[in-house]
Amino acid sequence: MASIFSIFKRGLEKSSTKIGRTVGMLFGRGEEYWNSDTFQELEDTLISYDFGVAASTKIIADIRDRYERGKIKSSEDVYQVARDTVSGILSKNQRPVNVAEAGKPTVILFVGVNGSGKTTTIGKLANLLQKSGKKVILGSCDTFRAAACEQLLLWSERSKVDIVSSQAGADPASVAFDATQAALSRNADYLLIDTAGRQHNQKNLMDELAKIKRTIQKVYPDAPHEVWLTVDASIGSNVLNQAKNFSACCELTGIVLTKLDGSGRGGMAVALKQEFDLPCFYAGLGEQPEDLQEFNADFYAQALFDSKG
Repeated sequence: MASIFSIFKRGLEKSSTKIGRTVGMLFGRGEEYWNSDTFQELEDTLISYDFGVAASTKIIADIRDRYERGKIKSSEDVYQVARDTVSGILSKNQRPVNVAEAGKPTVILFVGVNGSGKTTTIGKLANLLQKSGKKVILGSCDTFRAAACEQLLLWSERSKVDIVSSQAGADPASVAFDATQAALSRNADYLLIDTAGRQHNQKNLMDELAKIKRTIQKVYPDAPHEVWLTVDASIGSNVLNQAKNFSACCELTGIVLTKLDGSGRGGMAVALKQEFDLPCFYAGLGEQPEDLQEFNADFYAQALFDSKG
């Protein structure tokens, strides 16, 4: 079975390769060729790879500081400082999942735009939790898209977990109500609630998310325990707008990154953390169920700045 780090390494390979080419070109010739332009070019490259301005500036400031103190002599030293800095950013205020009191279900509400990978992520997480011995119920509240209900049903069958759903066009809040009641009455450990994808500027649909949350709380005042934004890491800086608007609508408590293996935009995790300080709980690093991994800041930073390719 593949080690967890190897899954991170494989999933972030495209990002790591892009970064490696730049670091090798700029710092591989020896420090006699390094100057202010060298550091500026690396900073510009990190920004272009979606690390964001604030995080990119911090990474380069740390590299410059170590260089000026004689601590950096090679490209491997540059990698190590970058790894340390990124791990520090991603580790800040990282925490375990908020769980319910003993005997009550932990409710996690998933939100995000169309195509961000919510339904697939929920299916993979259900599979992961069920294999660890947890009783899981799925709430299929994406009633606008029949394919979403069918997809979640397949995951429920595959993972041998219960699902609460309704016909297409039903009120999503009523499905959330029924799913929450079911989780309480069936002594579930987790209730994972899928919602319809929506653009962050669609006010009526964003208001519906707030309604779903209020409806859950009518049945179970302590829930939801987490509200996670599922982010397609391949789409670039628009993710920051998504996080801002979804957080205003439904008080996000965390992030799940998806599709990291399909692009060279692994820096987006760093930009999101630096901008919003939301913990990342899971990373989607490939197509297989085991490619959804609990987020590990050290593994992420090591895989992103992997000098060994």
